[in-house]
Amino acid sequence: MSNTHDGYFTEDNSAEVVNARTTTDNARLAQVMEAIVRHMHACVKEIEPTDEEWFKAIMFLTDTGHMCTDWRQEFILLSDTLGVSMLVDAINNRKPSGASESTVLGPFHLPDAPELPMGSNICLDEKGVPMLVKGRILDTDGNPIDKVKIDVWQANDEGFYDVQQKGIQPDFNLRGVFRTGGDGTYHFKGVKPKYYPIPDDGPVGKLMGALGRHPFRPAHLHYILEVDGFETLTTHIFDPDDPYIHSDAVFGVKESLMAKFDLIEDVGKIADAGMNGPYYEVVHDFVLARA
Repeated sequence: MSNTHDGYFTEDNSAEVVNARTTTDNARLAQVMEAIVRHMHACVKEIEPTDEEWFKAIMFLTDTGHMCTDWRQEFILLSDTLGVSMLVDAINNRKPSGASESTVLGPFHLPDAPELPMGSNICLDEKGVPMLVKGRILDTDGNPIDKVKIDVWQANDEGFYDVQQKGIQPDFNLRGVFRTGGDGTYHFKGVKPKYYPIPDDGPVGKLMGALGRHPFRPAHLHYILEVDGFETLTTHIFDPDDPYIHSDAVFGVKESLMAKFDLIEDVGKIADAGMNGPYYEVVHDFVLARA
């Protein structure tokens, strides 16, 4: 056996010694752990932490684990704020030219939102500035796609989702499922969303503060688009005029996902849209990649 496999650990060969101990038949596990150990040891050698700094890092991870519950995953939040979640999403959702880009799912999706007639108002409490959202669902050749399931959800005008305000917002407020017809168009009513903070009362929030970073996400609407024969698309559309559009706490903003929010005050347009007063109009098309 070589000295490396025997485990003669030195500062210079630390990663090689550790990786030489791996004897698993699981090739993917071996590949993953080899890379993690190699990069982690390189990072430690570059930083040269003191014993106190090393222990503080251990306690940060311990506190992060203690913050996790059935409804809150602080490690995912840590992954989000370090850009790792978006990087994993990008790697697993590479699209052909012209297809709409994906972004992270977020923690507030509900799988059993009600299916509604096209054009329905998903705002059940009638609070906030009304909004009309419409567009088309197309393939990469520009053809409309029939029977697309459109699952949408959003925060209210104060930046809260219904699940965050049980007893204040109605259940399934600002959520709905729609299906396109043969022309591939969609439209529904909601309210103009507002920016909101990610949970910042735990160790991840404290880290963000220590780094001089804010916890806010810019205003957006969530979509999941599903139909047979095409890749499922999980994405957002964003308000480009939001104060946090260039500094999303979880790095979810992509230029192609910005949609103009136009304030409509013309009396004729208000009547044609079936609205009762001024409203925001958002027009955004999605292009799905074939499976």
